[in-house]
Amino acid sequence: MSTPRSVVLERLAYPLAAPALAVAPNLYPDSPVNLVVQLAGAAGIGGWVLAAKGEETGAGRKILRWSPLVLAAAVDIAAKYTAGWGPYGLDALLAAGWAAAGYLVMPYARHARRRHRPASAAPAPQLQPAPEPEPSPAQVDDGADRLTREARMLWERAGLPARTHIVKATRHPGMQHDLTVLLRASETGRPITGLSEADVAAAFGVHAGDVTLADVAIQPGRQGGPGWLEARLTPEANTRRRKAPTDQERWADRVAGPRGGAPGSVLVHTTRDDERRVTFYRAKMADTTETPRIDLAKICRGLDLKDDDSCVFVLIDGAEFLISAFDEPPLSQIFPATRELLTPDAKGMFVCGFTITGQPVKNMVWQHDKNAACHGLILGVSRSGKTQFFAISMAAESLAGAVVWLSTVRKDEKTTTLGQYIDRQGSTALWMARQLRAAKALCEIRADMPWPHDGKPHDYKPGDPRCPYRPLSVYADEFMTAAQDALFGEDIQTNGDDLTVTGLKYGIGFKPAGQSPFAHNGFSTEMKDNLRQNSRPVIFNMGSPGATRKAAEGTMENPYDVPTIPARYSRQEGSAIERAINGEADPENGVSTGGVAVIVLDNGRAVLMRSLFADFDTDLAHLFPDEVNRLTDYEIAELGKRGLWGDWNREPEPGEFWPAPQDDDSDGDGGPSRRRSGGGGGKGGGRRGSAASRPTEEITSTRKALEAIKHLTDA
Repeated sequence: MSTPRSVVLERLAYPLAAPALAVAPNLYPDSPVNLVVQLAGAAGIGGWVLAAKGEETGAGRKILRWSPLVLAAAVDIAAKYTAGWGPYGLDALLAAGWAAAGYLVMPYARHARRRHRPASAAPAPQLQPAPEPEPSPAQVDDGADRLTREARMLWERAGLPARTHIVKATRHPGMQHDLTVLLRASETGRPITGLSEADVAAAFGVHAGDVTLADVAIQPGRQGGPGWLEARLTPEANTRRRKAPTDQERWADRVAGPRGGAPGSVLVHTTRDDERRVTFYRAKMADTTETPRIDLAKICRGLDLKDDDSCVFVLIDGAEFLISAFDEPPLSQIFPATRELLTPDAKGMFVCGFTITGQPVKNMVWQHDKNAACHGLILGVSRSGKTQFFAISMAAESLAGAVVWLSTVRKDEKTTTLGQYIDRQGSTALWMARQLRAAKALCEIRADMPWPHDGKPHDYKPGDPRCPYRPLSVYADEFMTAAQDALFGEDIQTNGDDLTVTGLKYGIGFKPAGQSPFAHNGFSTEMKDNLRQNSRPVIFNMGSPGATRKAAEGTMENPYDVPTIPARYSRQEGSAIERAINGEADPENGVSTGGVAVIVLDNGRAVLMRSLFADFDTDLAHLFPDEVNRLTDYEIAELGKRGLWGDWNREPEPGEFWPAPQDDDSDGDGGPSRRRSGGGGGKGGGRRGSAASRPTEEITSTRKALEAIKHLTDA
């Protein structure tokens, strides 16, 4: 074999460097060459020291490796500090000796290799029988099965990652490549640290996503804890899971993850109801102390459902929740009202609608648990279904024997139709003001009415046959508009507040309706609190999901999740992207959400329902009792004595709503006195004339001051 190239080059370097070692110190004592040689010698001395202190074998070889540098520095120093070339040309002799020693004895390239071969040719190596492999700590003969031994061989080939040892390998039932490997630390008492899924995957040649590491529980006859670890390799199962996952696997992978629609949840079961054409996904939180964080749109995408067609709903109950996926929008169907559904039970409850799951939703005509009448609060924009809800509520109250009054600001067909089946109905702000005054006066009248069994007055008791009067339900539609009326708004607001506070104990319930439940629109905080605590508020579409949610939260004691009421129910047809590319119009196949409402139940939970439908185009007599319920003669007589009965559309009488006008003759002109305001017919609630025609009223509040400025025409 020829001499290695590195040895040849090094031997050539020695005779070339020897003249420089002899000449440079004598001719150029301050040359940088001398400094470089001396620094190389210092590095060689440092190498000697480290080799002598090292505990590893081969110290002599390392010292010999650094010798050329140290001896070169010695020759350079000797040549520098001897006079001339030294006696007998000593400098040249030392340099020549250094070169000869390096050429023959000390080539650095040879001694830098631990197992170098001779530079000269050597006989070709002969094949020798392979030595027997020494037993490895990872292959202890403990009677392990073949799978475990093969797994140990792969693990040892990978270098025993994290200094661990395979105790046992178990194949998964019915799988060819899936197995579970039980690992323990090689040193007893040391925890397993630094082992990752990638380490296990590299050792067995699988994808890192197919490896799962889990703690090992302590079992009888086997230790556990930090010194043990279990690795599950499931490449075959994961391939099947990606192609055809089960419901639980799809939920875990696409819904329950940290970025899924319900993080930390577990699917309990999936149920299909073919009759109702709905699929239920019942799930719960893995940690029952956590509250579900639901993103319905993400859940729909994870389950390959459409989330924009009003077919998917969520119901949360503590740590559990239910996803209902319908084939068709469930609230687009009509639920006709019947007398059987509207007839109240012994507790005063009647069916007012149905939820998305087909469950009946009940409202009340009185509060059985509080032994009192009940109020009501109905909110919604125009054409949202408020008057429809009036019809079924009034029918249920009439079937329970209650007297019903209805007032609105403006006359319409439906309220006029309802007036045929109830005691009183009117359509002006003046009529509403007198209605509330009469209801408020009834509280005083009923407080003094003796009961026939003992001749003493008592508070109202629902369903008590001894009660001498019937319950009264007072409806005020468009209450927000009426409360802002310039002439009668303040009176309506004040009497409405008083009625919500005092009416219940005398069997009188107040049920305002409008488009806002907030104080700046006529609903004072006192009124809203009483209505909320003594009724089940019903909120129809408020114009947008945000407004509906805000209105519902305004009627709830605590902000719960409020269902969304879309503008229309419609199924998505085709792809919106394809229609945009082709320039096609979007399909208009929506169904109105009129009649769909959010009802706030007694526990503060908001439920989405479809109210029962009362067809005003037909006769509503089948929903109401045969006879209209009226006040007693005694109550009518007492109201007549107070001037609060009769035609509530008549013009306001002097002193009825404001101080009576006085004759003003002090100006000496002998002119007529100022005429009172409020004329203009029974339907108009009084004309709004000039400031001179309005009665003089003392300004005692900000509202009065603003109204005075509004109607001021002559400073």
